[in-house]
Amino acid sequence: MKWNWKKISIGTLSAVAALTLAACGGSPSTESSSSAAAGGEQETLLISSAGLYDYLSVNIADFEKANNVKVEVLDKDMFDALDGLSLDGPAGTAPDVLIAPYDRMGSLGQTGQIAEVKLNEAAAYDETDKRQVTAEGKIFGAPAVIETLVMYYNKDLLPEAPKTFAEVEALGKDPKYNFEGEAGKNTGFLAKWTDFYFSYGLIAGYGGYVFGDNGTKVDDIGLNSTGAVDGITYATKWFQEVWPQGMRDVKSAGEFVNQSFLDGKTAAIINGPWDASKFKEAGLNFGVAKIPTLDNGKEYAPFAGGKGWVISNYSTKKELAQKFLDWVTSEEQQNKMYEVLGEVPANQVARKKATEANSELTNAVIDVYANAVPMPNIPQMGEVWTGAENLMFDAVSGNKTPQQSADDATKLIKESIQQKY
Repeated sequence: MKWNWKKISIGTLSAVAALTLAACGGSPSTESSSSAAAGGEQETLLISSAGLYDYLSVNIADFEKANNVKVEVLDKDMFDALDGLSLDGPAGTAPDVLIAPYDRMGSLGQTGQIAEVKLNEAAAYDETDKRQVTAEGKIFGAPAVIETLVMYYNKDLLPEAPKTFAEVEALGKDPKYNFEGEAGKNTGFLAKWTDFYFSYGLIAGYGGYVFGDNGTKVDDIGLNSTGAVDGITYATKWFQEVWPQGMRDVKSAGEFVNQSFLDGKTAAIINGPWDASKFKEAGLNFGVAKIPTLDNGKEYAPFAGGKGWVISNYSTKKELAQKFLDWVTSEEQQNKMYEVLGEVPANQVARKKATEANSELTNAVIDVYANAVPMPNIPQMGEVWTGAENLMFDAVSGNKTPQQSADDATKLIKESIQQKY
């Protein structure tokens, strides 16, 4: 699933503001009940499972039977459910369990909207998995799905995917991919690097970073570090020396990339797993692979992403909700989720089994995820999305040098954080 990063940032700020208002009327309940309601009546657990509804709705009977509980599964928009938590919670209408993107969990936890949870030890989560759901040393979610950028390539144009950026650069010099509308321009390889989400893997691969200390030290911003500037400089060469003008258009560059790939005018692109179905429906003979090694010998390091399960801090059924988290993140259920939806499991045992399906997309996501950087899940990340919006454009347009562009973006981010936090 493709996230709307701007919406995420706005939603994070809305949650903080709403909490301030809600706090005037009281704090979230921290009490939990047993799995059986008083008087022996069967309890009801309300779960908002947008994105995973198709899997969960047909498998939830197993959990209901094992715990003598009735589960109501909602297919409400994920962001709407999370943004409404601060108001629905006090009103007693919020779900007990929700699905949430990893980068929202920190802010939701720190503002008291979701409760601390325990991880299923049998899931064998690694440090990257744990960092995705941890904020200030507290665990606020159970990982369910992993996601990151991958490389797509046209099998009719390339016998195999490029393994290094030296090979990618060769595509940019191949006259077969010369762009008809602009002399000297080439579309052999394309990537939407004017978008910070897409360009971060390049910046991080050259040594840049958002916040220091694993994304938690907000006064240490590394987007104008030597490594970050090296990454921006490398991208600038593509924009100024290889790619047509359309690639500089922040709004339409993504569509330009996909359409050129679909039209057979581009051999390889960097994009997310959410576009695989579009290419398949178009009948394109494409492959999916790990993003090539950079010219400095380092791996492309995009943001690690995905989603997991969280428990509302307003729920009075936290004990039962935790049982659901343990059940839904088990190897068995994660295997079923993958079979139904094709979403790559966060459970490490199920993830390994998923590789046996020999899906190029699944294996590419897993391979790139091994080098991916957990997206900072603290509220201040919202200021990064805004401040870095023109980070690449200012450099590639020639309005500023890579260093000036990086310095200005970093200054804007720091000032915004100081003003709001």
